[in-house]
Amino acid sequence: MTHILVPPTETPPAEGSTAEAHQERADGGMWEHPAWWAWLIVIGAALVAGYFVARIWGL
Repeated sequence: MTHILVPPTETPPAEGSTAEAHQERADGGMWEHPAWWAWLIVIGAALVAGYFVARIWGL
């Protein structure tokens, strides 16, 4: 049985398949980077905690 060589950038044909290859979804920018949001929350929590610590110490 002979195998047809398919370039690495192409999807090999499948028997009975009529579907096309799906498109890659574009990068959502900073909205898809949870580390950015985690640091934003940590910094906000530290600011709020610092405010209350300053109030307790009478600054």
